[in-house]
Amino acid sequence: MTDQIILVVDDDSKIRSLLRNVLENDGFGVVEAENSTDVMAAIAASDISLITLDLNLGAESGIDLARQIRRASHVPIIMVTGKEDVIDRVVGLEVGADDYITKPFHVREVLARVRSVLRRTATQSEVSKETADTVARSETDSADSVYFSFDDMTAIPDQMKLIDRSGAECGLTSGDFRLLNVFLNRPKRVLSRDQLMDLTGGIEWNPTDRTIDNQIARLRKKIERDPSEPKLIKTVRGVGYSFACEVKVTQSADLAAKSA
Repeated sequence: MTDQIILVVDDDSKIRSLLRNVLENDGFGVVEAENSTDVMAAIAASDISLITLDLNLGAESGIDLARQIRRASHVPIIMVTGKEDVIDRVVGLEVGADDYITKPFHVREVLARVRSVLRRTATQSEVSKETADTVARSETDSADSVYFSFDDMTAIPDQMKLIDRSGAECGLTSGDFRLLNVFLNRPKRVLSRDQLMDLTGGIEWNPTDRTIDNQIARLRKKIERDPSEPKLIKTVRGVGYSFACEVKVTQSADLAAKSA
């Protein structure tokens, strides 16, 4: 029996019953709520792993409730919206929802999105822990920053900087650096596109989505000696990508000595 509990929020008892059956059959625990009072009581009483939140709750607004939840908790939220609720869907994401499902929905889509958000939340926590560990390591060595060296380049995570082979700072976007940081923490490992989307905090990947491929191409232009023949970020056909280079973790004091 899983210890993950899903809070299903909807003013329609039939929808709540449907989602309860689907989620329980997949091994999740389920708590139901139909208004904001029930929701906040459930959050206080149970260790909720994820909330499915209907946008329209009769007299109450799902958007307002999402804001209320966010003030009290970082629990992942999947908004359940009508097919035409595009503007409200965007607002829902802006106030802190992690994903959305459009009515009418298929039960397989519900399960896929629930699993994806839970997986993404877990991997984002992993990345946060890695960052915290990196900072902790740096603080234990005379306030030096931990940095990664690879192929005559240097990445400094806590400054989000990449020093190129000539010693100049390479202009990476925050998205580029997050992707590079994922690879640097997992050298020689094959990572699927879905894993890369999760680890960089992106939305769920699908076979027609070129976001990761475009990010990889952009990053290759900045770190590969010859982007047309990449040696660092290797394509693993039919699976994803792998950072094929040796990576060393050192302290910034050594970097200063090297640059002197």
